Amino acid sequence: MEAKLYVGNLSYETTEDKLRAEFSEAGVVEAVDMIIDRETRRPKGFAFVTMKTQAEAENAIKMLNGKMVDNRELKVNIAKPREDRPQKYDNKRRW
Repeated sequence: MEAKLYVGNLSYETTEDKLRAEFSEAGVVEAVDMIIDRETRRPKGFAFVTMKTQAEAENAIKMLNGKMVDNRELKVNIAKPREDRPQKYDNKRRW
């Protein structure tokens, strides 16, 4: 079963390919999702990496949490499920 990891404290210079290469050392990487700011089109400094198995995800945490990548110390842990957030008020619509 796949396991999604949260990867924080990324340098703005870190690319999806670099992240995929780092995590590939721990196991099979199913997906890398770099989070990009809609307005500036720059990375926000965190990403989600999906590993093929839970065991590989745990191995990735042990190997990469605290590792220096592009002069930043990675923070890697199991991603929490996305919470439902209330919708922001939209001036174009009336509630």
